[in-house]
Amino acid sequence: MKRFIFSLLALSLAAMAYADVEGVKTQNVRLERNGDYMVVDMNLDMSELNVRSNRAVILTPAIVNGADSVNFSSVGVYGRKRYYYYVRDGRSTLTGKSEQSYRKAKKPDTLLYHSIIPYQKWMEGSQLVLNRSVYGCCNAKVGEQSTALVDDYKSPVAEKLYYKPTFVYMRPVAEGEKVREIKGSAFIDFPVNQVEIYPEYRSNTAELDKIQQTINSVRNDKDVTIRSLSIKGFASPEGTFDHNTYLAKERTAALKRYVQNLYHFDPSIISTDYEAEDWDGLRRVVESSNLENREAILEIINSSREPDRKDWKIRTTYPEQYAHLLKHVYPALRHSDYKVEYSVRSYSDVEEIKRVLAVSPQKLSLEELYLVANSYEQGSEEHNEVFEVAVRMFPEDEIANLNAANSAMEKRDMESAKRYLQRAGNSAEAVYARGIYAAMAEDYDTARTLLRKAESGGIAQATVALQEIETFIENNK
Repeated sequence: MKRFIFSLLALSLAAMAYADVEGVKTQNVRLERNGDYMVVDMNLDMSELNVRSNRAVILTPAIVNGADSVNFSSVGVYGRKRYYYYVRDGRSTLTGKSEQSYRKAKKPDTLLYHSIIPYQKWMEGSQLVLNRSVYGCCNAKVGEQSTALVDDYKSPVAEKLYYKPTFVYMRPVAEGEKVREIKGSAFIDFPVNQVEIYPEYRSNTAELDKIQQTINSVRNDKDVTIRSLSIKGFASPEGTFDHNTYLAKERTAALKRYVQNLYHFDPSIISTDYEAEDWDGLRRVVESSNLENREAILEIINSSREPDRKDWKIRTTYPEQYAHLLKHVYPALRHSDYKVEYSVRSYSDVEEIKRVLAVSPQKLSLEELYLVANSYEQGSEEHNEVFEVAVRMFPEDEIANLNAANSAMEKRDMESAKRYLQRAGNSAEAVYARGIYAAMAEDYDTARTLLRKAESGGIAQATVALQEIETFIENNK
């Protein structure tokens, strides 16, 4: 029956020590089947592993049964010359991106090894072996050794059916225009009561560089068009409110002129605002502090007094705490917040989207991420990884959470699926996904209720799932 697959309950084979390969001892070897995957865990003692400068030693656990074999991820230890050749020069490692690679001088004495591969039926009665391969120049293998860690793998427990459903992924709606923003804060120092920017004054060089780097990060991208730049200046509460209003306004105007002179933007792109005294910022700092008389100071901050009266009340009632705030907190309240809003062109070619995903995922829309995910086999590591990226980029989006929940259930990661389903909305597809979750958790009454609701909402797969669940229950009595 194609919708049901067999899952072995976890088999653990463990011991304190096993046969070794040259320079490496294995301990606490543990081989398990967990659903659709085989899992191996062990300790690799590499304290006595010696690797010559122009050599690389690759340690690869593998499952072998006659002519059938499959490797787990490898551990590579590279001599100094080999390390610079393969790793530091940006070349691929000997066994690919999943390899754990170390320079000999930096290798751990003990490595907690963990790796998983898809389960296949032929693995029953197989061996778990550890292969040690030595490579020299030109990727030539110059030595090889193998030892068995587990013989004749078999489960001592009965097989148990579990339900494997069909998952329904939703295609997101395309964005009309992809608008993104990047924010920052700069702390420009001004001489007392002055409003002119001096780039070399105190830490101004670094603070002004922060603004330039933010703008350049999008301005130099050929796929991006800057829509607006907003600057908002703040002053700290000491002094009179009127004077602080002047300082915040004029210092913000000075920063606008500085940026305009650098980039010569259309004047309509840059907008400014100011806030005479950053009482909200002061409130946040005091709330998170262990300042003596914290609650009383917060009461003054939150009161309806005029700003000058608030500052006077704190200064005269709690002089020690005020001195602390003046020295350690108020300087950070004199800041300029800036935001660059920009639009990103659309992408339709899947291979181009993959390249953008690798370096700038924030430039992609949910629909573009969906196109990439769909280019991979459903349930594959790559397929699931793209939906994980999508939900990280759009954590509040209902479709992103629904698709991430489905990919988590594909991996039987039920905790993550439960979390994503809480933010997946109430579409018929989301109701269906919650019904599938209930079925996989063996809560069949809830599953039936939800799947019937999804069925009435037009989800054809719900009808099939209801039939499969009844057959599954009957066959698993």
